[in-house]
Amino acid sequence: MSVNGKKVLHMDRNPYYGGESSSITPLEELYKRFQLLEGPPESMGRGRDWNVDLIPKFLMANGQLVKMLLYTEVTRYLDFKVVEGSFVYKGGKIYKVPSTETEALASNLMGMFEKRRFRKFLVFVANFDENDPKTFEGVDPQTTSMRDVYRKFDLGQDVIDFTGHALALYRTDDYLDQPCLETINRIKLYSESLARYGKSPYLYPLYGLGELPQGFARLSAIYGGTYMLNKPVDEIIMENGKVVGVKSEGEVARCKQLICDPSYIPDRVRKAGQVIRIICILSHPIKNTNDANSCQIIIPQNQVNRKSDIYVCMISYAHNVAAQGKYIAIASTTVETAEPEKEVEPALELLEPIDQKFVAISDLYEPIDDGSESQVFCSCSYDATTHFETTCNDIKDIYKRMAGSAFDFENMKRKQNDVFGEADQ
Repeated sequence: MSVNGKKVLHMDRNPYYGGESSSITPLEELYKRFQLLEGPPESMGRGRDWNVDLIPKFLMANGQLVKMLLYTEVTRYLDFKVVEGSFVYKGGKIYKVPSTETEALASNLMGMFEKRRFRKFLVFVANFDENDPKTFEGVDPQTTSMRDVYRKFDLGQDVIDFTGHALALYRTDDYLDQPCLETINRIKLYSESLARYGKSPYLYPLYGLGELPQGFARLSAIYGGTYMLNKPVDEIIMENGKVVGVKSEGEVARCKQLICDPSYIPDRVRKAGQVIRIICILSHPIKNTNDANSCQIIIPQNQVNRKSDIYVCMISYAHNVAAQGKYIAIASTTVETAEPEKEVEPALELLEPIDQKFVAISDLYEPIDDGSESQVFCSCSYDATTHFETTCNDIKDIYKRMAGSAFDFENMKRKQNDVFGEADQ
């Protein structure tokens, strides 16, 4: 919005950037936040060596957020590391997710004939081009369901599980009966992201995810955006059903449009479920991951008789988010029962022994209207997925509703050149 010439005032009631997806530092703060009054033991090292994400997510190397960061040049404020591996859970064990033809042939996840069929499927997906019917092999991207595509390649249930949940990154199996184009594009995104760096398709910023909102704040400031932390919001002022200002500490900041998260407008959102996230501090890498200092593990719902997947994200001292020799693993899933902690047990078993855990159960909210009348635009709460693709869709959707047209990356780039000059590129 700042780059597009709008006057932007950013108010945050918290003393830090990032709202619910901030990174907490020092470690003492995290203990306080979860009401563990005794504080961290000395074995945890220096408190200020820790930056613990409250909401764990990775960036797909070829995904939307990386494109946003590159186009907006927020990358100049961040350093990324590749996440070392992506794993999938089957029958109580974890296996590396095969996502290239070579890996498919070497994987223990499948028998020999299954491997060949899966390899054929991967080649089909890689060559698939929705604008070139010659690549369709009898599949219609708009009408053929994904279930039928799996049937065409004669793939078994386990392979379908990890393809849908660890490659296409769906949280449930609803996608099976929808047109296959979206799934094919998701698998392509995974493969292309993997091709960029080789170890996994995911990236993670040094010093934690809290660096992302700070990077965008700096960009906004270059274009005249104003930031106020520690600024309480007392009231959102409406006239004839439209937002006209925000009242804080006796003053009113007038505005034509307002963007906020659900916590600022409880009467304009509805609850859409809950997510449980358990932050675990470990003194060892996760077993059977080749001692990776970062990884993702997906536990497909069918493997543990659930309706939604369980995710584990693990990062460590290698990313400047923990003290030397320490690891942070965060297990998360959509809540389905009255005992959410029991639901993530399969994930916690993979992490044993655990030095300390912090349990957070968050309500998920979504706006009840699109904001066109009130001009109050609300984001959705962060879901249980371990990457930013769903969040980026939400951001682009809000932008479109506010500006009346889709966000144009190319135009953004041209404006950057005007400010920074070509030489900086």
